[in-house]
Amino acid sequence: MKPSVQIKLANLSERLDELNRLLSTEDVTSNMDYYRKISKEHAEITPIVEKFREFQKVESDISEAQAMLADPEMKVFAQEEIESGKKRSDEIALSLQKLLLPKDPNDEKNIFLEIRAGTGGDESALFAGDLFRMYSRYAERQNWKVEVVSASESEVGGYKEIIAKIEGYGAYSKLKFESGGHRVQRVPDTETQGRIHTSACTVAVLPEADEVSDVIINPAEIRIDTFRASGAGGQHINKTDSAVRITHLPTGIVVECQDDRSQHKNKAQAMSVLVARIKDAEVRAQQSKIASERKSLIGSGDRSERIRTYNYPQGRITDHRINLTLYKIDAITEGDMDELINALLTEYQADLLASLGEEN
Repeated sequence: MKPSVQIKLANLSERLDELNRLLSTEDVTSNMDYYRKISKEHAEITPIVEKFREFQKVESDISEAQAMLADPEMKVFAQEEIESGKKRSDEIALSLQKLLLPKDPNDEKNIFLEIRAGTGGDESALFAGDLFRMYSRYAERQNWKVEVVSASESEVGGYKEIIAKIEGYGAYSKLKFESGGHRVQRVPDTETQGRIHTSACTVAVLPEADEVSDVIINPAEIRIDTFRASGAGGQHINKTDSAVRITHLPTGIVVECQDDRSQHKNKAQAMSVLVARIKDAEVRAQQSKIASERKSLIGSGDRSERIRTYNYPQGRITDHRINLTLYKIDAITEGDMDELINALLTEYQADLLASLGEEN
């Protein structure tokens, strides 16, 4: 382990001791904002420090074993201890490197999930419905809340476009690699010749923006229109101008929301989506600049990039960014996405570690 990393870990160890003293004082809860701040810091650095102290213990054991090498009766035992200790030390050092990787500030945030049908007509809309079902089922497994913000249904089923808000701890950290082009290969129900058709959808995963700190919108730069909602919703929803369309004039971003009967709620929801899209556009511009200097294994985040293919006749899903193929399409499309998501996260961490190595 590099000396610079050991110094950083030693400083974190001292900081944890200091936080333990602060949290044990009687009046620590007199200022709840401060209490929450140091409690969060304590929770974040505790696993790192515990792993570092484990590393120190292993290194100490290796030193003791090396001192025993001079004793002929203990030499074989000492060599075994040194060998196993060094192996364990390397494993812990790698774990510490991962724990020290820079955290994505959006990882804990809720998300807006946007799915749009692309090439393939009706079959593409049906595929959009299948993708939404997959993500909804996965969210259920995580005990997350899914709320449809806006949906444009297809006449044959599925969606031309659907936007949903997913609320739950770590939603962005789990689903941030889903943005991009998703392609499906299967025989449509309407296909009489049994031919396989290829269709596509675009998925966008946007972290919910903190309106105050993340994006400042000038009221003079937006246009708000109200109109009558279309589609299902009963008589009331079609009789009032409850649907809201917000246009951000500088960027041309347009957001519609008509899911709620309340114009006020639709406006608030549309503003949330607008803020998230503006923030996402800023982040993607920044990522594009970084990606031009160094291509990430996980991809550039470009929405036009084809990231995954769902081949139903062969029962397989292939993620093209990491060359991973899994023959469990039924399970994955029912929300069992852990293996896929964990593989992407592992590759992302390996890529980050490689980039840190290049910088150092």
